[in-house]
Parts: sequence; C-alpha cells; structure tokens
Amino acid sequence: MLFSPQIPLQLEPRRPDRLEEFVAGPNGIPLAAVRQLLEEPGGILFLSGPEGSGKSHLLNALCHSAREAGLAAFYIALKSLPEEAAASLEGLQVLDLVCVDDLDSVAGNPVWENALFRCFNEVRAAHGRLLVSSRKRLSSLDFLLPDLASRLAWGVRQNLQLPDDEGKMEILDQRARTLRIELPGDVRAYLLKHSRRDMASLLSALERLKDAAFASKRKITVPLAREILNS
Repeated sequence: MLFSPQIPLQLEPRRPDRLEEFVAGPNGIPLAAVRQLLEEPGGILFLSGPEGSGKSHLLNALCHSAREAGLAAFYIALKSLPEEAAASLEGLQVLDLVCVDDLDSVAGNPVWENALFRCFNEVRAAHGRLLVSSRKRLSSLDFLLPDLASRLAWGVRQNLQLPDDEGKMEILDQRARTLRIELPGDVRAYLLKHSRRDMASLLSALERLKDAAFASKRKITVPLAREILNS
C-alpha cells in the first residue's frame, strides 16, 4: 500500500522497536490489547503510564507490525513537534493505523486539541485504528475541549506499570540480544547499581557500552562499563 506523499517525515516510526522484543512483566494485558488492535478496524486504545514504562516502544512496534501486515501506519510524537505541525494531522483518515504519542504534552493547547479532535473523528469514521499514549490517565488530562476526552473514552484504556529490577534486567538482556552483543551478568548488575535507574538511562548506557567496545575492540566488562559511566 502506498503512503501519501503529503505526510511529513515526522510521522515515521522513530525507533526500530518490535512487539516480540517488549518485555511484558506486569504489562501483559496492555501488550495483548496492543496486539489485538491490529485485528480491530475502527478500534481505539489509550495507553497511560509513567516515563519508562514502554509506551513509545509499543507505539513504534505496532506501526512496524502493521506495515508488515500490509497496512498503512504512522507514528507521531507530539512532545517533539512545534505547534505549527498540528497541520500534519490532516488527511490521516487514509491510513489504517495512527499512533499518537505524548498526548499529555499538548493538553490545554487549543491548536493541538482541535487538530487532534478532527483527526480522531476522521480516522474513526474511516474505520481506522487509533493508538494514543499519555503519561497521565485520561481522566487526569486537563483538556480545554471536553469532547476530545469523550472520543478517546469510547475505546479501551490500559495503564502500564514501570518494570521492577528483575524486569529491568530482562529488558537489558533483550536489548543486548537486539544489538547482537553479549552482556555478562556482572556488567548488567553494575549498570543497574551505578547508572541512573530509569530505563532510558540504562538503555543509553548499554548503547554507549556497545559503541565503546566496538571502537576499542574490547570485551564488554565491568571496567569498561565503569569508564562509560564516569565519562
């Protein structure tokens, strides 16, 4: 299926995440709901959860799965876009799946709220699928446009939880497999103990560790991890 040449590049999935790489932990039900969305034309799914709970992973991953299934799908991260980009939401009803990340970052902005309201109505009328994420639950978002919340309330709502330490170790192991590197257990434990403990920081440290190991042709060890974290 061809994509509209008028859709700007910001709508491309920004990460190569995959659903099979998502470590579910306590989030098995939200993961199942995301997978189910591919089977439900016209479906709406609202995901809430704190930073680091995996929202962006799931949105990007569903876009990739949809495309592999022959569907037209795009991802948009509202947090990274200026107000003028609200016009990018026009015409998305031609797509099978629209993933909107960081809804909470534009709550209270009338330009974005009106653009999103039109977009959601048009996508739903065309039997497209909507996957929307927010750090806050739907009931806690301070919209100027109450009908925006009511449209999203028509769908399924799921809340994601942060991984515990065991889950963080599983996520680090999974990312290491994706990067095709060996992550020894003592190095993983060192990262978890000495790095910032949010997942974004842990995964960033792992990426820097991989790059340093390749550049210096060294094995991934605790001393190398110490150098990375101290740099």
